[in-house]
Amino acid sequence: MCGIVGAVAERNITAILLEGLKRLEYRGYDSAGVAVFTNDEKLERMRRPGKVSELEAALAAQPLVGRLGIAHTRWATHGAPCERNAHPHFSGDIAVVHNGIIENHEALREQLKALGYVFTSDTDTEVIAHLLSHKLKDQPDLTVALKATVKELHGAYGLAVINAQQPDRLVAARSGSPLVIGLGLGENFLASDQLALRQVTDRFMYLEEGDIAEIRRDNVQIWDVHGNAVERQTVQYSDGAEAADKGEFRHYMLKEIHEQPVVVQRTLEGRLSNNQVLVQAFGPQAAELFAKVRNVQIVACGTSYHAGMVARYWLEELAGIPCQVEVASEFRYRKVVVQPDTLFVTISQSGETADTLAALRNAKELGFLASLAICNVGISSLVRESDLTLLTQAGREIGVASTKAFTTQLVGLLLLTLSLGQVRGTLGKGIEATLVEELRRLPTRLGEALAMDSTVEKIAELFAEKNHTLFLGRGAQFPVAMEGALKLKEISYIHAEAYPAGELKHGPLALVDNDMPVVTVAPNNELLEKLKSNLQEVRARGGELIVFADEKAGMTNGEGTHVVQMPHIHDILSPILYTVPLQLLSYYVAVLKGTDVDQPRNLAKSVTVE
Repeated sequence: MCGIVGAVAERNITAILLEGLKRLEYRGYDSAGVAVFTNDEKLERMRRPGKVSELEAALAAQPLVGRLGIAHTRWATHGAPCERNAHPHFSGDIAVVHNGIIENHEALREQLKALGYVFTSDTDTEVIAHLLSHKLKDQPDLTVALKATVKELHGAYGLAVINAQQPDRLVAARSGSPLVIGLGLGENFLASDQLALRQVTDRFMYLEEGDIAEIRRDNVQIWDVHGNAVERQTVQYSDGAEAADKGEFRHYMLKEIHEQPVVVQRTLEGRLSNNQVLVQAFGPQAAELFAKVRNVQIVACGTSYHAGMVARYWLEELAGIPCQVEVASEFRYRKVVVQPDTLFVTISQSGETADTLAALRNAKELGFLASLAICNVGISSLVRESDLTLLTQAGREIGVASTKAFTTQLVGLLLLTLSLGQVRGTLGKGIEATLVEELRRLPTRLGEALAMDSTVEKIAELFAEKNHTLFLGRGAQFPVAMEGALKLKEISYIHAEAYPAGELKHGPLALVDNDMPVVTVAPNNELLEKLKSNLQEVRARGGELIVFADEKAGMTNGEGTHVVQMPHIHDILSPILYTVPLQLLSYYVAVLKGTDVDQPRNLAKSVTVE
């Protein structure tokens, strides 16, 4: 959440800052602002609630021209969305932008008030600005003062600071919130995501936990958490910025849904032999570690949590390994009993999800056998801090509602299941070869599901005047139903809940009437007949059914029943396939409702605070 952009150059940097903010809009925000040390040698700022376009219009009317500046998009954690709470925040000649949360801001605020500092916002960030200003009285060097300041901050932060008295530099600090330095020729940049800087450079250095950086036009210096000068690896990207372009699609979300056959193929590349999963895809020590695994603990948030729930069915059915799945924000705050030889698995699209990262760090103190990250970002904190990794190769996902990241996570988790079963010798005879062959066919099956786009768009019309929806699934399809409900509520704002179909008579059936559409996924498996009975219970009470059913399931349209025939697929892979029409359904309902599909209200792409 939130976005940071900074620049120090020999040219006007305001347009660079604005473009960077536009490229970070996918993260979710409620206000935007910029501070520039102008060519008139003044520190000036412009802030606006709402979209970056509002800030852009204000700057067009009243330009800020300078060679040093910082900019920010804010997602409210302290104080309502309004201009006075927008970043950057000032204290004298200091300007600060901040991602994260300062947990001891109230105590620091009282101390600073006693020293005579006046607060003009409700934010925790203004505390940082005043504290840094106070430190500068004893230590006039901005970098040294920042090092002293962060020692008093408790919580998570990504900071960028400029000082009108030292206009040759931009300084930054990272603790729990990602920052990346962009390297140019006679100019350098800072951002919370490299995507913000792709228009000006293809070379980046990623700050690590506890780093302090001093960024000048012609050099960059970095100090680690212990105060030692360090060098961070420079990464050069050769791929273009095509992920930031919607192309022929109306929204990023629809583009990303349709990318799933390609990204699933990419995720499988180099990880399958003729009839086996290549265990070394998880790392050189994977086979040795997997042989010791007797239990699996999965921790994740949101959509990634649903992927973990599907994996539990796979791990216990195929690999014979007990598996626990828990929401990261719950796991990190409770007393955990760790079973012997437990593999700790985290799942995250960004690899910077605050609760998941905190859970991983906590797990390292609890005696888990090893940690493994299923992640889409190779240079993320989660990847760097885990023992083993499988990158999902989904590419940049810009739509806030995750789609292709989810299906590639499922593919990665199935590869993990087969690898554990292979190493431990617990897979049924011939099952790995069968599923490897099915995985090879999966991109084609996904393409067939996407070909039903117009059919699903028509079904979406049934939801145009609805305010509530129930999703049902059995077995491994229950988490898929949960994911379908999450997608619908995220982007259409329709209240949606998911239940195991067998639980209907234990409460949810009371909700069913002709104003409550019931969406069901029905692959052709051993639970199909039981599911059909559950659906009859819905129809008997006037509920309207939308059923995504295997073409061999024998289900047809009828009064109040709308059946979408799905391509036949092996039951183990069905959660991946059946996710796609639910994504399309959510998308087209949101379009009918006229909501902001790619940037739904109150949500952010990467949740880097609690």
